[in-house]
Formats: sequence, structure tokens, C-alpha cells
Amino acid sequence: MSDRYLIAGLGNPGKEYGSTRHNVGFMVIDHLAERLHVSLHAGKGEYRLSDPAPIANGTREVVLLKPLTYMNNSGVAVREVAQYFKFELRHMLIILDDFQLPFGTLRIRAKGSDGGQKGLRSIIQHLGTNAFARLRLGIGNELNQNATHFVLSHFSKAERQALPGLVEKAADAALDFCAHGASYAMNHYNVKSGDL
Repeated sequence: MSDRYLIAGLGNPGKEYGSTRHNVGFMVIDHLAERLHVSLHAGKGEYRLSDPAPIANGTREVVLLKPLTYMNNSGVAVREVAQYFKFELRHMLIILDDFQLPFGTLRIRAKGSDGGQKGLRSIIQHLGTNAFARLRLGIGNELNQNATHFVLSHFSKAERQALPGLVEKAADAALDFCAHGASYAMNHYNVKSGDL
């Protein structure tokens, strides 16, 4: 049997949030679903997930997840799916926005604190541990706007033009995490926007 991985992208449900900075995790999941030729369907809880998709020449499988509990309660869905599929913590990757990182920056960590990100905080609380990988996508906040207003706002025109490249690079990083592990992904993708 192949190793099975969970990639969960964080965001808020609803059309009004679809293209906001806080939903970049959802954007990466949508891109991965298209790339892997899978669709997300309603789960038994408040989430959408894919059937397992083969990667790495069929040696591994990945399940994609979008919690629909709103960002601050993401841990509910992640815990339910992790328990149902019996994912090992080392086989889980959470994709989320980070306004403290410059736009375009990718930052992968094998474990760590929530860094003030409430969706990540919820997952740590519901899993009872921070020992799972996370991929942060920098959405910037160079003007130091109110954090809540900023993350729920839309990308600028220049950012929208660069966004497809950032999402694709994040998808590459997520799949390489599954295929080669956290250390490999960290060494290859922890770069700043100018390096994309």
C-alpha cells in the first residue's frame, strides 16, 4: 500500500471571500485538484475533500482538504479527516496565508507555533500538537493595515498578476513535501518573492 498524505488549504467559504488574501490556501488546493485531475466533494462534516490521488509514480497518495468551518475553526475539519483516514502527523501539510511574510514568500516548517494565525491555532488545539508541517504563503502587509481588514481584502492588481505563479510554486512545494519529505521541501522552497 502506498503512503497517504493530507494537504489541507485554509480559507473561508463563500463567494464573498473567494478571492481574498485569506483564501490563498483554498486557491492552492483548487490548483492541486486541477493538476491531479480530482474533484472535491462534500465530506461527512463541514469540509470538502478529494478521493486519494496517486503521486510520485504511484508510490504515494494525497487527499486534498478544504475546511468549511471558517478560518478560525479549521481544526475541527482537519481533526475529523485526520482521524478518519488515520493520517500520521508527519504526512500532513497545512497551507495558509501569512501577512507577516512579504508577498510571494514561501515558508515551510515541519512544526512550530501558530505565529498568530488563528486557523493554524485552531488546528494545533484540535490535534493537541504542533508537530505537523505547514506551508505559509506570504501575502504581505507592507502598509501595516489592520490585520483583520487586510487579510479579508482583495489582492492588488500587481499581486493578482503574480498570484498564479505563487500558487503554482506552492503546489509544487506541497507535492514535493509529500514525495520527498519536509527537509527537501524546506531546502528547495523557503525563498523570498524575488526568487520566484
